[in-house]
Amino acid sequence: MKRNIITVPIRKVEGAGSTMEQDLLAVEEPLEIRLNGKNVAITMRTPGNDRELAAGFLFTEGIVKDRGQISSVSVTDRNVAAVSLVDETGIDFERLERHFYMSSSCGVCGKASIQALEAAECPMLDRSQPHVDSAVIHRLPDTLRARQAVFDRTGGLHAAALFDVRGELLDVREDVGRHNALDKLIGAAFLDGKTPLGRHILLVSGRASFELVQKALMAGIAVMAAVGAPSSLAVEVALRYGMTLAGFVREGRFNVYSGEGRVIPCRLSEASGPSSS
Repeated sequence: MKRNIITVPIRKVEGAGSTMEQDLLAVEEPLEIRLNGKNVAITMRTPGNDRELAAGFLFTEGIVKDRGQISSVSVTDRNVAAVSLVDETGIDFERLERHFYMSSSCGVCGKASIQALEAAECPMLDRSQPHVDSAVIHRLPDTLRARQAVFDRTGGLHAAALFDVRGELLDVREDVGRHNALDKLIGAAFLDGKTPLGRHILLVSGRASFELVQKALMAGIAVMAAVGAPSSLAVEVALRYGMTLAGFVREGRFNVYSGEGRVIPCRLSEASGPSSS
């Protein structure tokens, strides 16, 4: 099994002095995703959950629609995830090879339009459900932070977490790339036959980009929260497809940019607990 953390020597400078110490870094390596033997994508990721990453990428990009289309997913020690389909009819391999080169920081390069979602047949969401108490949203970051094992050791990873409407943490994935963390999370649910995820809450540890909203929508997620800010295109897409999108979820506050009808108000004291004053 490949390591997701390595130790490196560093010189630590504090004030006028310095010492030689060891530091932990999150590993970043390429993963080639092959579909029926053909290369369709390369992503820079943190090793681990590579089967889920490959399946999640294919699902959230609209390349596969159903778990039954995949006959197997295997990962080699040469950083290759090989996905075999039952039938490759309808797969445009030339388009895939032309458009899908990814990096850990930027997501899918050049893919920044709502038309891309329409081409992938992104589903419209049921705007009437689920309903989520705002106290639940307030609690999400602390719950996620308690489960970020690799982040605690390196400080260098993004996370994506899936919750139920009561705020119970169901699953979490980490990666140097925010879109990879989400693909791993959704890929796990997809391989287990649990998609769509319409009655769940998604929390991402950084900002809410267009790519992340797009992937969440493909999985049918109706409520998405981010510790950071959303982009303008992320908000535009969330509004169009009926997603509840919250940003700046931290320090007892958050902003709702779309789908506010799903959020049930509560008193701040209920969200943050008894005052210490």
